[in-house]
Amino acid sequence: MITLKSVAHSYNADKMIPFKDWEISTAEQWLLLGSSGSGKTTLLHILTGILKPSNGEVIIDNTSIYNLGSKALDQFRGRNIGIVFQRPHLIKSLTIAENLAMAQSFANLQEDHKRISEVLESLDIADRTNAYPNELSQGQLQRVSIARAVINKPSLLIADEPTSSLDDPNALAVLNLLLGQSNLNKATLIVATHDNRVKEAFIHRYELL
Repeated sequence: MITLKSVAHSYNADKMIPFKDWEISTAEQWLLLGSSGSGKTTLLHILTGILKPSNGEVIIDNTSIYNLGSKALDQFRGRNIGIVFQRPHLIKSLTIAENLAMAQSFANLQEDHKRISEVLESLDIADRTNAYPNELSQGQLQRVSIARAVINKPSLLIADEPTSSLDDPNALAVLNLLLGQSNLNKATLIVATHDNRVKEAFIHRYELL
């Protein structure tokens, strides 16, 4: 489903960051571990189509993503890759439903209100459909971030440090939501973290030294 082949990246002529080859099967759940400066953010950007590596190839669903043109890559990412950031990035002037519809539009998909309702229901925030981001609690905002990441039924779901700023109960809740949405949508899940609290939930690990 996902393959990294001979991937390496250099921000300057002095240092090349190499990454081990990586094969990920459909619907597997992986932990991406790495200390500060190990290249974790760089690898996340490469996996999500944001940063073209200096060397190597990234293949997702039989598509070599960096062989796509800019517009095609944007649409591929919108349809096939869902990203959960540490902090929600929502448009404050739009309701929750409108934010999710915008994510469908960015992927060049038609608005699907049934899908929006289905996702919000699965995350137990259907009653906040017409609320604005500033009317939600932090926990609800995190659920909306997950909803936006899975709205287009991506084959790859990536979460970047989703629990690092949360207390134990909320960290566990977010982790369970990510695992549950991965199972529900049959999406491959990669959680990048240095949070020791989530390690036991994953069988597969990719570690950066």
